[in-house]
Amino acid sequence: MSHYIRSQPPGATYFFTARLADRNSTLLTDRIELLRQVTRLTRQRYPFEIDAVVILPAAIHTLWTLPRGDADCSIRWRFLKSAFSRAVPTAEDHPNVKKVRTDKGIWQRHFWEHRIRSPQDLALHRTLIHTAPVQAGLVDDPSDWAWTSLHRDMAVAHPATYPEPPKPFGALKLKNPAPS
Repeated sequence: MSHYIRSQPPGATYFFTARLADRNSTLLTDRIELLRQVTRLTRQRYPFEIDAVVILPAAIHTLWTLPRGDADCSIRWRFLKSAFSRAVPTAEDHPNVKKVRTDKGIWQRHFWEHRIRSPQDLALHRTLIHTAPVQAGLVDDPSDWAWTSLHRDMAVAHPATYPEPPKPFGALKLKNPAPS
């Protein structure tokens, strides 16, 4: 088993990418309500703030701020991934990926993390999150992607345009596509 040495000051903000084992899967967007539910459950058990997030069909990019005195991001990802995996019916398992006995083979085993070190670093990673659906070729404009905190961030930045206070990401519903 790998042992990673990480710089984890308590209460820090991190950028994460977690991917499904099958990069062609659409499981995360197909099961978005389940993902929201296990994210809420994870936050109840192991508190953290979601500063920004985008859910792509087979990946999550997110910024999390951990509470002061807590630097354990791995336990949060372990809990979130395992809760999601346990709730997905066996028929949706991915048999063609290498698995261990306790693994359904849905997620890649590790996640990528980067500790945010400055306001510029935060802005760069927030932009990466907001533009990820465009970079992935899923939409032409970031605001056309339903599963992103960009909508919440725009409401905060432009309150005259968005008179209602922004909803937490977990409360966002599917965005209605504009008629073509």
